[in-house]
Amino acid sequence: MNRDYGAELDALKAQVAELERTIRRWTETQAAVPAAGNRERTAAETVSLDVGDGDGDGDRGAIYFSGHYRSGGRTMRFDARERSLGGLLGINSEKAAKVIAALGHKQRLDLLLAVWDEPLTGSELVERLNMGTTGQLYHHLKALAGADLLAQEERGGKHTIPPHRRFQLLLLLAAVSDLIETSNYIDMTEARNEVHAYLGAAAQGDYDIHQLLWAVVDNSVLEHQAGYCSEVRIYVHGDGSATVTDNGRGIPVRLLPQTGKPAVQSVLTELQAFGEAGKPSFYAPGAVKGISIAVVNALSRKLVVEIRRDGDIYRQEYRYGIPQSGLVTIGKTSETGTSVTFEPDPELFAGGVFDAAVLEARAAELSAAYPGLRVLVH
Repeated sequence: MNRDYGAELDALKAQVAELERTIRRWTETQAAVPAAGNRERTAAETVSLDVGDGDGDGDRGAIYFSGHYRSGGRTMRFDARERSLGGLLGINSEKAAKVIAALGHKQRLDLLLAVWDEPLTGSELVERLNMGTTGQLYHHLKALAGADLLAQEERGGKHTIPPHRRFQLLLLLAAVSDLIETSNYIDMTEARNEVHAYLGAAAQGDYDIHQLLWAVVDNSVLEHQAGYCSEVRIYVHGDGSATVTDNGRGIPVRLLPQTGKPAVQSVLTELQAFGEAGKPSFYAPGAVKGISIAVVNALSRKLVVEIRRDGDIYRQEYRYGIPQSGLVTIGKTSETGTSVTFEPDPELFAGGVFDAAVLEARAAELSAAYPGLRVLVH
């Protein structure tokens, strides 16, 4: 009898592959099981998601997830599960968009976060979220309940999140937390689309390029008013860019605990970051919004910031408001201060150039207004 060794080898490979998958699933499941000594999980405390094993997705890959959290004195655990990449990318986009839209409303998301740890009545939600009227609340509660994201106790009782929806919401929030900084970059694009709100009406088809420079200089003036800056220098370069440098304290570079990003990156990307007063200090004539240095960043084809503080020199580069690198240390110094070099976007400032006479006049005005501050143009 002739044996088909090829067929036997294929069958053996299939068995080995199945064994590997079984071991993998068992290992991932054990990672989610509580340590010995913990009480066993009840059916209500374990939520299993209905997912496939990803075998039909070839070598495109898969997403694995598991976890646990504490709520109401109980530990909720979720066994390791898998979503094939093909299944995720082939999701029903219409239905997915409805879910994302439902959660994308700020007040609805606030409602879900408010009832995460404790059920709340409608009146308690109105008071806690300062919603003003129960009618407004009812509209959002109805939408969330219809999407099975919110449940209410019988006879008009308290509202809470159904147990079988909690883990999915956590996964979504985890993904959003990693993407949240992109909201700053969306704001940057919107700033470019509404440049008139920041720079006022365009004169003869062009916006005044000097307004960006004055906004950067204004940061140095504020540093002077705080008692830390005595000199500002303005340089105009042949490529159409300009540099403003001062001897102030230097923009902070510490990492922010909320984002893990350096403080200077927040200053240069958050359009609403206006300092301690919470309001912009510089307005272009005819503009309805103040210009912060983040707005200058958004309206520049390129911006480079160099900071001198704590004995080091730090540098970071941006293009159209988007960081091109992290904040890097490039040298040592005994000086302090900030230097900002920016090149206005030529699409927004077609033909715009810095006028030496205008710069000199503005420098003289600032020096007269602030006797202790030298403003020099080079």
